[in-house]
Amino acid sequence: MAEHEAIIERMRDSILEADDDEAVAAAEAALAAGMDPLAALEAGFSEPIRELGEAFNRLEIFLPQLVLSARTMQAGLKVLERALTTAAREAARKGVVVIGTVEGDIHDIGKTIVVAMLRSAGYEVHDLGTDVPLPQFINVAEQTHADIIGMSALLSTTMLRQRDLLELLQLKGIRDKYFVIVGGAPATQAWADSIGANAFARDAHEAVLCLNARARNVTSRA
Repeated sequence: MAEHEAIIERMRDSILEADDDEAVAAAEAALAAGMDPLAALEAGFSEPIRELGEAFNRLEIFLPQLVLSARTMQAGLKVLERALTTAAREAARKGVVVIGTVEGDIHDIGKTIVVAMLRSAGYEVHDLGTDVPLPQFINVAEQTHADIIGMSALLSTTMLRQRDLLELLQLKGIRDKYFVIVGGAPATQAWADSIGANAFARDAHEAVLCLNARARNVTSRA
């Protein structure tokens, strides 16, 4: 529909121009128009953020522009998240996820999108934020009876903490309790395989697909 396309364009422009107020207004317009909040999130906010991230990697834009646009996305995401959370409550519970950006790393753009999309897909998600010490992942996972741990890292140096957490789980004798998924700019499938993670996801969409496949397998074995 032309109206929906126009709203998506407004959402995209708000991100590219780092206009918080317009991001909020466009997100509210999307919900008022009856748009699927998950689809609006992906097309209106996630895609332009990914484009800016790629432009930053090519040195075509500076870090402050990426940070401002990320903050704009956060403002618009709060509007959509209300609808996403409502949809999650109505969906069948598929698993309990503890997720965060590893210690030493304060980047959370991609992780925040993953959290929103997992909640919309029916998962109970405990977002630990950024710069999360390794014991906190385990403590919260144990307290919430989680079965999934997700770790994000944007830097090749902090990515090593993903390996360290898996080793800590092994040392504590609880590695098999958790399905561990890793992601972040420097992470790859080869990296995930090398550290013994259960899965790797390039983006939020892939993370949801991966965990949905796991949920189906768990259900079929039950």
